[in-house]
Amino acid sequence: MTYPERRLVIVVRADPVICGHSGEARNLAEVALTRGFDDVRLLTWPIATLEAAGLPLKPLDRLQPYSPGITVERPEPVGDYRVPDGRGLAGLTGRLVELLAEPVPTTVLSMYLAPHANVVMDAVAAVHAAGLLTDVHTIAKAVGSDVTNVIRSCLREERFGAAVALLTTFLAHDEVVAVSEYTRDQIVLSAEAVDEHCGTLFAQQCRARVAVSYPPIDTSAYLDLDPAAVDAALRRRGLERDGYVLFLSRISRAKGIHDLVRAYAASRAREQVKLVVAGTGPALAEVRELAAGDDRVVLLTDVDDDEKPLLMRGCATYALPTKEEPDFVETFGIALTEKLLAGGGPVITAITGGTGEAVGDAAVIVEAGDVAAITAALDRVVLEMSEHERRSLERRGREHALSFDRARVFDDLFRPELAVRRAAQEE
Repeated sequence: MTYPERRLVIVVRADPVICGHSGEARNLAEVALTRGFDDVRLLTWPIATLEAAGLPLKPLDRLQPYSPGITVERPEPVGDYRVPDGRGLAGLTGRLVELLAEPVPTTVLSMYLAPHANVVMDAVAAVHAAGLLTDVHTIAKAVGSDVTNVIRSCLREERFGAAVALLTTFLAHDEVVAVSEYTRDQIVLSAEAVDEHCGTLFAQQCRARVAVSYPPIDTSAYLDLDPAAVDAALRRRGLERDGYVLFLSRISRAKGIHDLVRAYAASRAREQVKLVVAGTGPALAEVRELAAGDDRVVLLTDVDDDEKPLLMRGCATYALPTKEEPDFVETFGIALTEKLLAGGGPVITAITGGTGEAVGDAAVIVEAGDVAAITAALDRVVLEMSEHERRSLERRGREHALSFDRARVFDDLFRPELAVRRAAQEE
């Protein structure tokens, strides 16, 4: 039997989930093919499981294909109805065990700690305990909601055992990284809270070990867009260049969409531009009701990855007035950097979580949750901002966003792993 020479496995919530981090996995996988990995696999969930979870999903018939050499695996659940929650995890873990048991040097990256880090560590423990020789290097990436949702919930509800288990699993990986400086800081703060209550030493380990690995973005998908393609996409949607404010993200309260709809309704800019809300999510019905009767608000629930940059390029401004909620904080803001790359109208956002790292000094900033401030920002950008200021923001934004190019991020993330392998070869 012929085996690949080097394998990368990414355990993640992959497409079709509407989430910037599913895009992260895609981008890392694509770069891996150019960096010596001849077998790249995304280990993820069956479509039916994603649908049952109520996650916002992209149109299934318009998903972008992966390059040859990248395989998306969706292992079926193991067991029957008597295993209500563990069946999917058993499928993922079992398939990873099978891959690790093959004589292939393998790097495994888990994104979203709960439950993907558990899948990785359980699989590694299984192959070791079974005496199956394996050459595996593990990396865990905390993408943000691991901390702002899972660990914070544990601390808020004083469920410290779950927090201890998650931090233990995270730190059991060979390398541990966070998606932003903000996320790294939150990991340390959470670890300090667990230490104070439980007498553990997690914070010291996190301060020493957790590095930052920003989201990898396919910058080529947003640069040098064909003007004819932009105009054609807008015509299909009944839109005009600079004729709309764009919100393109998961539709949830934490993204500030309710505030944006109210701010737009109160703005002078609404007489000149429409508001396009593109995406889907748990708050879609609320937004639909909030905008009922306003024919200036356009809801698009079927935007795919090919159309996204075109809509970004053609808008008068892109508004994502995100704010902190108990279960979510924007730990980076991938869509913000994608918009900076695409060019066009300025970005309006709030500095919450890691959004400042995403936009640098190239956005119009509002106070989170301040509807009047969002209204003022819309009017300023659409009605008052000079062409010189718009171009200056566009230029600075693109320069800042280029630092998140997927090849650069990949090389920084995997450099320690490559160094370990080189040292082992020299011994």
